[in-house]
Amino acid sequence: MLRVALSEPTVPTLNSMFDHSRLRVFPLAERKSLTRVEEILIDPASTPPVLSEAVSQQVARAVADIRSARERGAAVMLVYGAHLLRNGTSLILDRLMEQGWLTHLATNGAGTIHDWEYAWLGRSTEKVEDNVATGTFGTWDETGRNIHLALLAGGLGGAGYGESLGRFIAEDGCVLPPSEELAMLLGNFPADPLAPAAADLLVAMHRHGLVEGRHDVVHRWKHASILASAYRHGVPFSVHPGIGYDIVACHPMFNGAVLGRAAEVDFKRFASAVEQLDGGVVLSVGSAIMGPQVFEKTLSCVHNVRRQDGRPNVQGHSIYVVDLQDGGGWDWTQGEPPKSNAAYYLRFCKSYSRMGGAMHYVQSDNAAFIHTLARALEAS
Repeated sequence: MLRVALSEPTVPTLNSMFDHSRLRVFPLAERKSLTRVEEILIDPASTPPVLSEAVSQQVARAVADIRSARERGAAVMLVYGAHLLRNGTSLILDRLMEQGWLTHLATNGAGTIHDWEYAWLGRSTEKVEDNVATGTFGTWDETGRNIHLALLAGGLGGAGYGESLGRFIAEDGCVLPPSEELAMLLGNFPADPLAPAAADLLVAMHRHGLVEGRHDVVHRWKHASILASAYRHGVPFSVHPGIGYDIVACHPMFNGAVLGRAAEVDFKRFASAVEQLDGGVVLSVGSAIMGPQVFEKTLSCVHNVRRQDGRPNVQGHSIYVVDLQDGGGWDWTQGEPPKSNAAYYLRFCKSYSRMGGAMHYVQSDNAAFIHTLARALEAS
């Protein structure tokens, strides 16, 4: 028989799990944030930066494609990484949505975290290296608590991540039903599609002291929120997080089921947008991994159903991939590079180049691209 001395460390079993309830979180206001709303927001009426002739030509082509897409009722999708928000384009995107140029927005989890922090506190971002070393990276109470609160409340009505958090910001909070009503729903309708959302909310209310009724969370800088703008304009907004990717995983309320349920709704909404992409436009701005990975799976799902219905694949669409990197020095209009070329491993170029339509790579600062694009659309 194997005997382990008491002095020896206990070896974790396969069933052992990290105890999130032991995480100590801190007030967000105590964090040293690196960016502030008033320092980053770009006035849409201001003059955009001067771009190179090559990039200016690509912007002009994108303007023509977007205008053509909207004239025929096709989708114009903006898929972006968090830096587009952090670079101050919220007001510009608000105007693009108001004018009807964008029909669907999508971002990753980080894009929503910075969005909420700007809207609520007026500042965001932290020094990752220093805070990981002290165990404080991402352990900010209000961020994890309120994003989970928004998704828990929205999930009870079948809403996705983008809609739930956008509404939470726009309406300065949410309303939670009495726990008795949730228990009754689970008891009487255990197989209801919304039963899992009710169960998660009921557990959260008991475990984390969430009381029934109105939860007021005033967002003094909601004008800086892309999520709130999309909700206000009625533009679908999908969020595609990863479990463990985002700082909301560094909070005692962390619940992967809540995040996953909301993200599932948004993935299906993203697919609905792709279904409308014939002759449309995809703007993938600063999204090196999420954008191309989500898009390729979605396009496959759409093609799967279309072929069952005897309909052709999505066609006639244009894809504009915008990033600061040089595209591997490869001319992507000539097709995919060989595996011996380093450019082959640039996921954001390679994946999109395989998605049919016309893929254009634009090496540009993302805020400068969007600002110039918006001004050109207004003038066209």
